Amino acid sequence: MRQITRFLFPIILTGGLALAQTPEAAMPLPPGATDLDTSHSEMQPWIERYSADRSTLLRSFTLPPAPIRVDTAPAGQQGAQGRPGGERGGGMAFGRGGFDPSWALSPEYQERFRKFYTEWQAALAKIDFDAMSQDGKVDYVLFRRALERDIRQFDDQIRQMAAIEPLAPFAKPILALAAQQRRRELIEGRKAGLALDAIAKQIAQARAASQSAKVSREDALRAVSAIDGLRTTLANWFGLYYGYDPEATWWATAPFKQVDQGLQSYAALLRDRFAGRRSDDWMANVVPPIGHDGLVTQLGYEMIPYTPEELIAIANKEYAYCESEMKKASRELGYGDDWLKAIEYVKTKHVEPGQQPKLIRDLADQAVEFIRKNDLITIPDLAYEDWRMEMMSPQRQLVNPFFTGGDLISISFPTDTMTEEQKQMSMRGNNIYFSHATVFHELVPGHHFQGYMRARYRPYRSMFSTPFNTEGWALYWELLMWDSGFDKTPEDRIGALFWRMHRCARIIFSLSYHLGKMTPQECIDMLVTKVGHERDNATAEVRRSFDGSYPPLYQAAYMIGGLQLRALRKELVGSGKMTNRQFNDAVIRQGNIPNEMIRAALANVKLTRDYTASWKFYE
Repeated sequence: MRQITRFLFPIILTGGLALAQTPEAAMPLPPGATDLDTSHSEMQPWIERYSADRSTLLRSFTLPPAPIRVDTAPAGQQGAQGRPGGERGGGMAFGRGGFDPSWALSPEYQERFRKFYTEWQAALAKIDFDAMSQDGKVDYVLFRRALERDIRQFDDQIRQMAAIEPLAPFAKPILALAAQQRRRELIEGRKAGLALDAIAKQIAQARAASQSAKVSREDALRAVSAIDGLRTTLANWFGLYYGYDPEATWWATAPFKQVDQGLQSYAALLRDRFAGRRSDDWMANVVPPIGHDGLVTQLGYEMIPYTPEELIAIANKEYAYCESEMKKASRELGYGDDWLKAIEYVKTKHVEPGQQPKLIRDLADQAVEFIRKNDLITIPDLAYEDWRMEMMSPQRQLVNPFFTGGDLISISFPTDTMTEEQKQMSMRGNNIYFSHATVFHELVPGHHFQGYMRARYRPYRSMFSTPFNTEGWALYWELLMWDSGFDKTPEDRIGALFWRMHRCARIIFSLSYHLGKMTPQECIDMLVTKVGHERDNATAEVRRSFDGSYPPLYQAAYMIGGLQLRALRKELVGSGKMTNRQFNDAVIRQGNIPNEMIRAALANVKLTRDYTASWKFYE
């Protein structure tokens, strides 16, 4: 109700009616709340409407799932119930969701989305930017940037699908059937069968032509993804008729099975011949480097006004500081300047199997007690009450050798299925002091706290999310806890510095890889010799960096985002304009947006309609 009245009051007042409003400051707070989100942005309804309309439009090009299965097993094989639709019949499963990327080949899709984006661009240009509040201007810049990104991705999608169209000449006929159904136009049974017969022939021709074709791995992967989407689209299209329309079921079932089997086998052929695993070595199957220009484009979108080379230079400076501090701690432990030996000593300080959950709980309590004692940020009781723990599977530990967080912290530690060497590496890599420096990164005030606050403050900004804020915020707290004296013993400091060096190394090796200057093996060696990782853990870190599950800038976002927020804290807290608690409360209430725009909001930076990133945050 509160959100509705926020939009109604301006309309009512404009019409000349004076309605008495109870000041929000006079309203009591809900249980457990220290304040409510009373922020106002003229752009909020625009952002919410755009997000809803775009989602609706995307959904309209994803046909609703059919509630059945059509058995596509070879002749003589039937489902578990002895008829098409058996649960174990090797059939085509209906009900799979997700957007079919091959829609980019559909003229109807292209025309509809081009119209959608053009209308929004024209409407945005009519807004009186200078008349808005600072919050409104911040959201305008964010929204314009997101709209430009969506248009660019739309154009890229069309271009990429056009490049693979020779591999999938049957895509447009399939999409034409789906588009017809999208328009709520039904098809006669015999026409459906004839259309499917024609598509089956096109699949056979494409399969034959691919035998002599030269196809890049990237195009083959895109084609396989598109064909998988086409199977779902076609199956859901046929689900409107199968079993419900006697004529269509009679005419189209056999050709549908033929088409589905043809798509499945053709996708397998492309995958095995052009896009499959090129060897048993995962390094042979990493994502290709995106190059200097690709990195610059992505940095521009993330509002980071530095080149990849400048970020690597920043990482090297931060690494040098960490190494200097590491040597100091190493000397205190009696290892001189050989800090790698000091790290090896710290790794032996782990709990016994079965005791890691207790350690995580105790370290989380310790961090929150320290934060509250030093008045660093407001932590509602509920925000700390609701997190939970689980143990990470051995399979997941192959790519996530350390615990991960959120409201559910997933703990990495040995299991009975691991070899003795694997158990030792897992315990050493998750020792007491490495965990001391990162439990709060995952829980409070890190990732779990982020999720809690973003659900309560400016949730409409979720469409602007960036890892430079998500990971940067959690890393910023590692820097702030260090500066505030949380790491008291030399072992504590070595644990904290290990992770800071790791984040510096992530910038260096991930950007260097995408610049074509480092191989995956060189990245692993760097983590072992320059940070002190166990080799298995270093391998897992590099594997997940380049297996396609993370975007190219993600690994650099931790330290760079943390440095941005540290610089902003120095600007506002160091000058006496805000206390630590005021600053940290204000930042987390801005939502997951680029850190430069958080600065624009808190420091009242002058914004223009066409504002671009310019904040040189690193001295």
